[in-house]
Amino acid sequence: MLTLEKFKSARNVLKGVLRPTPLIHSPSLSRGCGNNVYLKPENMQVTGAYKIRGAYYKISTLTQEQKQRGLVTASAGNHAQGVAYAAQQAGVEATIVMPTTTPLVKVNNTKEYGANVILHGGVFDDAAELAAQLAQEKGLTYVHPFNDLDVATGQGTIAYEIFQDLPDVDAILVPIGGGGLSAGVSTLAKLLNPNVRVIGVEPEGAASMKASLEAGHVVTLPSANTIADGTAVKTVGELVFPYVRDNVDQIITIPDHELVEAFLDVMERHKMVVENSGLLSVAALKHLDCKNENVVCILSGGNMDVITMSSLVQHGLIERGRIFTFSVMLPDRPGELLRVAEILARENGNIIKLEHNQFVNINRQSGVELKVTLEAFGHDHKSAILEALRQSGYQVQVVLTPEIYN
Repeated sequence: MLTLEKFKSARNVLKGVLRPTPLIHSPSLSRGCGNNVYLKPENMQVTGAYKIRGAYYKISTLTQEQKQRGLVTASAGNHAQGVAYAAQQAGVEATIVMPTTTPLVKVNNTKEYGANVILHGGVFDDAAELAAQLAQEKGLTYVHPFNDLDVATGQGTIAYEIFQDLPDVDAILVPIGGGGLSAGVSTLAKLLNPNVRVIGVEPEGAASMKASLEAGHVVTLPSANTIADGTAVKTVGELVFPYVRDNVDQIITIPDHELVEAFLDVMERHKMVVENSGLLSVAALKHLDCKNENVVCILSGGNMDVITMSSLVQHGLIERGRIFTFSVMLPDRPGELLRVAEILARENGNIIKLEHNQFVNINRQSGVELKVTLEAFGHDHKSAILEALRQSGYQVQVVLTPEIYN
């Protein structure tokens, strides 16, 4: 069982292992939702995620015989790094099975901690099947990423730190994948203060915990389709499910496009890189039905590769109207490009990319296609620029998916 004594034991084991991640107050996020918002930056933790807590504590509970057989686990990335790091510290061999879709930064980091990495399957559940098979065939000790009460106990130590920094916390927002983090945090939080609300947050495309709670038992989704790869789980843990059922007060689901906006909010306002799964708690702020309360968002991890980051930045800027592309047909005569440039300059539009094609058709009165990608201040500024072009006689078409970097 998850007991206060075990949480205390985990806290003692993790002393000197963890990096301090004190709460950060966010004035901008607070204004946006009408609550006092604090961030718990586990993206700054050892290995870049909270997973080191559960992995390290679990390995500390194993017998010497269990360790000597070698460890195996499956992970979408963060648990992999936690197990690899803890195994390295304990002098134990570890094999990690990861989905083929795992970001490269997580794969490379896991290898750097000395683990043997096997890429298999499209989602976590596929990798978990192979890991279980290897455990049986080779006699390896399986360290489950979430369906393990010792692992959940280690994850739950986050609640101690939240209450230490903010004793009068009213609500804790926690991302949910397989359920280990939410089970541990919610159980300890309720032990420390039964009145605190714990709100779980899942991606809409992989809301396996919500589906299970509605069914009254663990169910398996047909797919887990989300950009939040760390929470792309089709089946939550049976061992941790009862603790989530009893201690998590509410589940909020988030569409992927809201994670894009949350990424920009956290990066621009707090200068932090947080992966999509870790942003679930931030995106959920707009869905809260409370005001003037002390709310903590657990940022569960920050292991994101540069390609994913650049894609999120681009899509986020497009959604906010800060980047857009338009096309217009021009007469094929000198000075027309200059005329358009003068309008853009007058409206304070900053040109990022320009494509001038004279060979679209043979009609010289409307034979040149001009595509321009602009930086604007937002949707109102974007609309003003387009209207100025139309007022000057141009038939402007907005290109919905500008390719900024190509």
